[in-house]
Formats: sequence, structure tokens, C-alpha cells
Amino acid sequence: MKEVGAFEAKNTLSALLDLVEKGEEVLITRHGKPVARLVRPEGAPDRTKALAAVERIIEARKGVTLGGLKIKDLIEEGRR
Repeated sequence: MKEVGAFEAKNTLSALLDLVEKGEEVLITRHGKPVARLVRPEGAPDRTKALAAVERIIEARKGVTLGGLKIKDLIEEGRR
């Protein structure tokens, strides 16, 4: 766990948020006493898993066609 003073936290918030996003916890102190802790929220999306899911979707759609139809034509048909 990284420990930073309140003044440093204020000046480097963006960098601290990057650390938290990667899973690290940050303890913020004032005059050496802990006052806050930055952590990822429970249930926060795992970026690695999301990117892997996107890759699987892209791979699964390869070779899938609309039987010669165009997506624009299908959209227009749905509007009628």
C-alpha cells in the first residue's frame, strides 16, 4: 500500500488514480495520521477481462454474414 500526504495526494491525484485502477491501494495521511484510503470499488470492471471478451467477440463474428443483406437495408426495413 502506498502512503502519501494530503498535499502530495492533491497534486498527484491523477497518478494515484492510475495506481488504484491497477489494483493498488493508497493511504492518504494528514500530519502522519491516516485520513483516507483510495481503493477500487467493489465489482469494478476488470479491464483485462473486458478486452479478452472483446477479442472473443471479434473472433466469433469472423465469417458470419447477413446472407448477402446489408445492415443499412435491415435498419430501413425495421423502420417501416
